[in-house]
Amino acid sequence: MGQCGITSSKTVLVFLNLIFWAAAGILCYVGAYVFITYDDYDHFFEDVYTLIPAVVIIAVGTLLFIIGLIGCCATIRESRCGLATFVIILLLVFVTEVVVVVLGYIYRAKVEDEVNHSIRKVYNGYNGTNPDAASRAIDYVQRQLRCCGIRNYSDWEDTVWFKQTKNNSVPLSCCKATLSNCTGSLTRPMDLYSEGCEALVVKKLQEIMMYVIWAALAFAAIQLLGMLCACIVLCRRSRDPAYELLITGGTYA
Repeated sequence: MGQCGITSSKTVLVFLNLIFWAAAGILCYVGAYVFITYDDYDHFFEDVYTLIPAVVIIAVGTLLFIIGLIGCCATIRESRCGLATFVIILLLVFVTEVVVVVLGYIYRAKVEDEVNHSIRKVYNGYNGTNPDAASRAIDYVQRQLRCCGIRNYSDWEDTVWFKQTKNNSVPLSCCKATLSNCTGSLTRPMDLYSEGCEALVVKKLQEIMMYVIWAALAFAAIQLLGMLCACIVLCRRSRDPAYELLITGGTYA
């Protein structure tokens, strides 16, 4: 019964190490996705510390590649030192992922304040020229999120750009994608997106932060199982140094 349990634990542990390699790739992808999205929306919030969870999760993903290698070698060879190192590193990574979850919730709550604080300044800096970074950011967000203005398209009437152009129109990025003859004129509001961008930007950024939180929670749970299996193998190895190896079928002396 004990031998069956230890063999099962080793088998599960080897399988989990393969999952760790896959998890490493997924975590790095999630972190990179946050960075790419931040580049598209960085004008709408000024606190670069919002990226800390993404940085940490990329570092954890990189470390998981190493953990998977150590775990496979230690499990197959049943190295006491290797398994102990594996458990300690997993524990440290688990604690790090808990920190990522906490930071994710903290910065997720701060996103709304950041966007509310900076979005009006960004809109006031719009000049309608493509090379301008703020103008590109606003046009990109309005097209991608299908929104117009801060709370609605009428917010454009208070901007410097609107007062300077004096043509009673909003940027073409406010036009509905299905319309080819839209000029952005406020005399035809039915051609424009009716929803404001502020709430949608906040929602988008909070969704992205939730991806980080859920990824960290999911892989933290997997790591707990990995630590449990490693501890079972390690404890059995300490009590009975002569039991069947997983790979060779022989005995370990």
